[in-house]
Amino acid sequence: MTTRGSTLGILLLLILLGAGGRALWTWLDRPIERVAIRGELQHVSADYLRSQLAPLLQGQTWLSADLPELRRRARNIDWLAEVRLAREWPYTLAFELVEQVPVARWNDDYLLNPKGEPFAFAPVAPPEDLPDLAGPVGSGAEVLAYHDRLKPRFEALGLTITQLRLEPRGAWRFQLDDGVWVMLGRSDREARLARLAAAWQRQLGSQATHIRYIDLRYPNGVAVAWHGETEIEEEGDGTG
Repeated sequence: MTTRGSTLGILLLLILLGAGGRALWTWLDRPIERVAIRGELQHVSADYLRSQLAPLLQGQTWLSADLPELRRRARNIDWLAEVRLAREWPYTLAFELVEQVPVARWNDDYLLNPKGEPFAFAPVAPPEDLPDLAGPVGSGAEVLAYHDRLKPRFEALGLTITQLRLEPRGAWRFQLDDGVWVMLGRSDREARLARLAAAWQRQLGSQATHIRYIDLRYPNGVAVAWHGETEIEEEGDGTG
């Protein structure tokens, strides 16, 4: 009888604990009452992010919410590079958000982060001083890396690369100071850039406002198209 009594007592205790646990869970698992947004935000507002997060939280309750799944879905929101998520009492979900850092425009509708990964920016306006890059799908990192290689080269000439394009067949072209376009092509890029620098310092720099584009795809020298003229003038490389 003692053994049966002990077993029955343990069973009743477990039932009571189970019932109490279910009651406690039901009491605690209430609708989410507040969403906290934290993080250093420079480009997007907390209100914008709340509007993007709200659809993810529909039908969710505080204890039952699947935090890893919510985090995964929240990371798909434009402008978010990283998301950390935690429950806080009472009935609060706290989002710690890391914003994307835009370093360039990409194919008109996107921006690039420092890794060359594209993300959509609408409806948030991007910074105005970003270089304008373009290329085939998946080439963001390559184009950004080449821009970063060219940038100091032209800064030494007092110039800024405002646009850089990688064509589908592998040819490059870029724009200087929102004005002159340069056709660089696919091959011999270093030699062509050296010829451009020499010609720019020798003559072309002082005539930049009159130049439509410069074509470097010639064996020697550069070809220049002038505003108001249909003929292309070839500028020698100065080597005789």
